[in-house]
Amino acid sequence: MPPAAALLIGYLLGSIPFGVLLTRAAGAGDLRTIGSGNIGATNVLRTGRKGLAAATLLLDLAKGLVAVLLVAHIWPGEQPLAAAGALIGHCYPLWLRFRGGKGVATLMGIALGLGWQIGLVFAILWLGLLAITRVSSLAGMAAAIGTPVTAAVIGDFDLVPLLMALAAIVLWKHRANIARLVDGTEPRVGRAKGDTPG
Repeated sequence: MPPAAALLIGYLLGSIPFGVLLTRAAGAGDLRTIGSGNIGATNVLRTGRKGLAAATLLLDLAKGLVAVLLVAHIWPGEQPLAAAGALIGHCYPLWLRFRGGKGVATLMGIALGLGWQIGLVFAILWLGLLAITRVSSLAGMAAAIGTPVTAAVIGDFDLVPLLMALAAIVLWKHRANIARLVDGTEPRVGRAKGDTPG
């Protein structure tokens, strides 16, 4: 029961669509009908509400962190399953017909919950590359790839397969961004079509 419950708790927390809920509450419309239809901070930013985008980013991060810490408190050792559930829930929420966000912010929360070193490196890669390149998708994907590498470097080898799988999900959700990066058409943050992690 603990493994299944940990996975379920992670999924339920991860699947809370904060972007949809916040934009609807603020009268900004249905986020799923705006821009790409993504539920993360990317589309919230396209509404012109920077405050809502920031709140979505923080709440998406928090649900990954809370899922891991909550399960670690109730069933120590089962937090990797909660981590997997949280990211899958964010990217593929049942309530929204499995059309969710891209998982960068939620993965950062998960990384922080699994180990502060992993979360710190994630934040450095994400924010550092974003400042240098102004390409949010590139920064987010690089940070995701950095999580299993960091786990291996600090000796948390048990987490490496999990973090590799979660990074793969994030990359899959960014496949359109990857195509634009290859074509040289990926927008930069600060422009009219700027992108932020979803």
